[in-house]
Amino acid sequence: MHPEFPTHFESARLYLRCYQPGDGEWYYAMSQKNHNHLMQYESENVAFNITSEEAAEELVQDLANGWMKGTCFFIGAFDKKTGKFVAQIYVGPVDRNLPEFEIGYFADVEHEGRGYVTEAIQATLGIIFSQLNAHRVRLGCSETNLRSIGVAERCNMTQEGRLRENKRNPDGTYSSSLIYGVLRSEYQAR
Repeated sequence: MHPEFPTHFESARLYLRCYQPGDGEWYYAMSQKNHNHLMQYESENVAFNITSEEAAEELVQDLANGWMKGTCFFIGAFDKKTGKFVAQIYVGPVDRNLPEFEIGYFADVEHEGRGYVTEAIQATLGIIFSQLNAHRVRLGCSETNLRSIGVAERCNMTQEGRLRENKRNPDGTYSSSLIYGVLRSEYQAR
């Protein structure tokens, strides 16, 4: 049994929490608003293919169940002042024996470039290393996603590799992914 990931936590500007039953209505509206935004880099994201409020409600219930089981942690980040959704963070176990976790994210299209994702990732890394006792955390992103690369670098992650043409883009072309990582010792040293 792994230590419990807190269902809510805060950073300077953000309230971060797990999704819960009843979130389907706003989650559906958010997914539709971000559909084109997600298409290039996040077409596999759970928010990308939602077709109705009912499907969104079913999804957030599945995400809440995944949280309770410890199989995945989808975190909504909300601006403390406005209450608006600004980003989604994903944390998933890669190897519980090491232990290693993967982290991912996307910014709401209306809230890009304001540092919300960096702030949310920094707060989430603190939870991963302190509560889940991670040895390392990794992140993958497209080599053309400059915003995502910037988040990884601002969070003191090290570029560890490049996977060549490992993704097919919506237009049929291929793109490569960069792999970033941060070790517990590096995180604690900063």
